[in-house]
Amino acid sequence: MSAVDLVKNDYVILAKLDEVADLARTNSMWYLSFGLACCAVEMIHAAMPRYDMERFGMIPRASPRQADLMIVAGTLTNKMAPAI
Repeated sequence: MSAVDLVKNDYVILAKLDEVADLARTNSMWYLSFGLACCAVEMIHAAMPRYDMERFGMIPRASPRQADLMIVAGTLTNKMAPAI
């Protein structure tokens, strides 16, 4: 059985804090927003307090190495595609 053990009551789960933190880190999406046109403004707006994607675990990253997802917002031309 894993470290998460169910108790007699289905509403209670016992787990170590480190394992819960690891679970939250592995299931949160870190994204890199690559804006090419005015669509990038909409991506920035999605990260602002009105929609606040961070409350769902989506954290913006500044480096592609740290990101799980790269959002290319805008028109991508054939000439620019190899660079991305």
